[in-house]
Amino acid sequence: MDFLKGIAGKIIGGVVALLVIIAAISWFTMDPADRQQILSDTGRVLKWIGIAIGWLLIVGVVPWATFLVIRKAAEFDTNVAGAALVVVYTALEAVLLGWLYGWHVRGPAAWAFFAAATLLAGVYNLLACDWIAEKVS
Repeated sequence: MDFLKGIAGKIIGGVVALLVIIAAISWFTMDPADRQQILSDTGRVLKWIGIAIGWLLIVGVVPWATFLVIRKAAEFDTNVAGAALVVVYTALEAVLLGWLYGWHVRGPAAWAFFAAATLLAGVYNLLACDWIAEKVS
Protein backbone atom coordinates (compact mmCIF):
# COMPACT_ATOMS: atom_id res chain seq x y z
CA MET A 1 0.00 0.00 0.00
CA ASP A 2 2.87 2.38 0.75
CA PHE A 3 4.21 1.65 -2.71
CA LEU A 4 0.92 2.80 -4.32
CA LYS A 5 0.83 5.92 -2.16
CA GLY A 6 4.36 6.76 -3.21
CA ILE A 7 3.59 6.26 -6.90
CA ALA A 8 0.34 8.27 -6.67
CA GLY A 9 2.20 11.09 -4.90
CA LYS A 10 4.87 11.16 -7.61
CA ILE A 11 2.27 11.18 -10.39
CA ILE A 12 0.29 14.00 -8.75
CA GLY A 13 3.50 15.94 -8.10
CA GLY A 14 4.53 15.53 -11.73
CA VAL A 15 1.14 16.72 -12.99
CA VAL A 16 1.25 19.77 -10.72
CA ALA A 17 4.80 20.57 -11.84
CA LEU A 18 3.77 20.24 -15.49
CA LEU A 19 0.81 22.57 -14.95
CA VAL A 20 3.05 25.15 -13.26
CA ILE A 21 5.51 25.02 -16.16
CA ILE A 22 2.70 25.38 -18.73
CA ALA A 23 1.21 28.32 -16.78
CA ALA A 24 4.63 30.03 -16.55
CA ILE A 25 5.28 29.64 -20.29
CA SER A 26 1.78 30.90 -21.09
CA TRP A 27 2.24 33.88 -18.78
CA PHE A 28 5.56 34.97 -20.27
CA THR A 29 4.46 34.50 -23.89
CA MET A 30 1.19 36.35 -23.30
CA ASP A 31 0.52 39.78 -24.79
CA PRO A 32 1.27 42.51 -22.17
CA ALA A 33 -2.24 43.96 -22.52
CA ASP A 34 -3.79 40.57 -21.73
CA ARG A 35 -1.45 40.13 -18.77
CA GLN A 36 -2.44 43.58 -17.44
CA GLN A 37 -6.12 42.74 -17.87
CA ILE A 38 -5.71 39.52 -15.88
CA LEU A 39 -3.90 41.36 -13.08
CA SER A 40 -6.55 44.09 -13.05
CA ASP A 41 -9.41 41.60 -12.87
CA THR A 42 -7.65 39.60 -10.16
CA GLY A 43 -7.13 42.75 -8.10
CA ARG A 44 -10.78 43.69 -8.46
CA VAL A 45 -11.93 40.23 -7.38
CA LEU A 46 -9.60 40.26 -4.37
CA LYS A 47 -10.94 43.69 -3.39
CA TRP A 48 -14.54 42.44 -3.45
CA ILE A 49 -13.59 39.32 -1.50
CA GLY A 50 -11.84 41.46 1.12
CA ILE A 51 -14.92 43.64 1.49
CA ALA A 52 -17.13 40.57 1.87
CA ILE A 53 -14.86 39.05 4.53
CA GLY A 54 -14.78 42.33 6.44
CA TRP A 55 -18.56 42.56 6.35
CA LEU A 56 -18.91 38.96 7.55
CA LEU A 57 -16.59 39.71 10.47
CA ILE A 58 -18.72 42.73 11.41
CA VAL A 59 -21.89 40.63 11.17
CA GLY A 60 -20.28 38.02 13.38
CA VAL A 61 -19.19 40.49 16.05
CA VAL A 62 -22.26 42.76 16.35
CA PRO A 63 -24.44 40.47 18.53
CA TRP A 64 -21.54 39.65 20.84
CA ALA A 65 -20.46 43.27 21.18
CA THR A 66 -23.99 44.36 22.11
CA PHE A 67 -24.91 41.59 24.53
CA LEU A 68 -26.09 44.15 27.09
CA VAL A 69 -28.72 45.37 24.62
CA ILE A 70 -29.75 41.77 24.02
CA ARG A 71 -30.06 41.24 27.79
CA LYS A 72 -32.34 44.29 28.04
CA ALA A 73 -34.48 42.97 25.18
CA ALA A 74 -34.66 39.55 26.87
CA GLU A 75 -36.07 41.12 30.05
CA PHE A 76 -39.35 41.98 28.29
CA ASP A 77 -42.17 39.45 28.57
CA THR A 78 -42.76 39.51 24.81
CA ASN A 79 -40.66 38.49 21.84
CA VAL A 80 -41.36 41.78 20.03
CA ALA A 81 -38.27 43.46 21.51
CA GLY A 82 -36.01 40.61 20.43
CA ALA A 83 -37.55 40.48 16.96
CA ALA A 84 -37.17 44.23 16.58
CA LEU A 85 -33.54 43.99 17.66
CA VAL A 86 -32.82 41.27 15.09
CA VAL A 87 -34.57 43.31 12.36
CA VAL A 88 -32.58 46.44 13.28
CA TYR A 89 -29.27 44.55 13.30
CA THR A 90 -30.04 42.94 9.94
CA ALA A 91 -31.20 46.20 8.35
CA LEU A 92 -28.10 48.06 9.54
CA GLU A 93 -25.86 45.28 8.23
CA ALA A 94 -27.65 45.32 4.86
CA VAL A 95 -27.15 49.09 4.61
CA LEU A 96 -23.49 48.63 5.54
CA LEU A 97 -23.07 45.99 2.82
CA GLY A 98 -24.64 48.28 0.24
CA TRP A 99 -22.38 51.13 1.31
CA LEU A 100 -19.25 48.97 1.22
CA TYR A 101 -20.02 48.04 -2.38
CA GLY A 102 -20.61 51.69 -3.29
CA TRP A 103 -24.38 51.26 -3.72
CA HIS A 104 -23.70 49.29 -6.93
CA VAL A 105 -26.16 46.42 -6.75
CA ARG A 106 -27.02 46.00 -10.40
CA GLY A 107 -28.43 43.01 -12.20
CA PRO A 108 -30.24 39.93 -10.98
CA ALA A 109 -27.12 38.08 -9.84
CA ALA A 110 -25.96 41.01 -7.71
CA TRP A 111 -29.39 41.34 -6.14
CA ALA A 112 -29.52 37.59 -5.49
CA PHE A 113 -26.15 37.71 -3.71
CA PHE A 114 -27.19 40.81 -1.77
CA ALA A 115 -30.45 39.12 -0.71
CA ALA A 116 -28.64 35.91 0.24
CA ALA A 117 -26.08 37.83 2.30
CA THR A 118 -28.82 39.78 4.07
CA LEU A 119 -30.75 36.58 4.75
CA LEU A 120 -27.57 34.95 6.09
CA ALA A 121 -27.00 37.94 8.37
CA GLY A 122 -30.61 37.80 9.58
CA VAL A 123 -30.48 34.10 10.39
CA TYR A 124 -27.14 34.51 12.16
CA ASN A 125 -28.46 37.48 14.15
CA LEU A 126 -31.55 35.50 15.16
CA LEU A 127 -29.56 32.48 16.31
CA ALA A 128 -26.82 34.47 18.05
CA CYS A 129 -29.24 36.83 19.81
CA ASP A 130 -31.40 33.92 20.93
CA TRP A 131 -28.41 32.04 22.31
CA ILE A 132 -27.03 35.13 24.06
CA ALA A 133 -30.46 35.95 25.53
CA GLU A 134 -30.73 32.44 26.99
CA LYS A 135 -27.28 32.70 28.58
CA VAL A 136 -27.59 36.23 30.06
CA SER A 137 -31.11 36.01 31.42
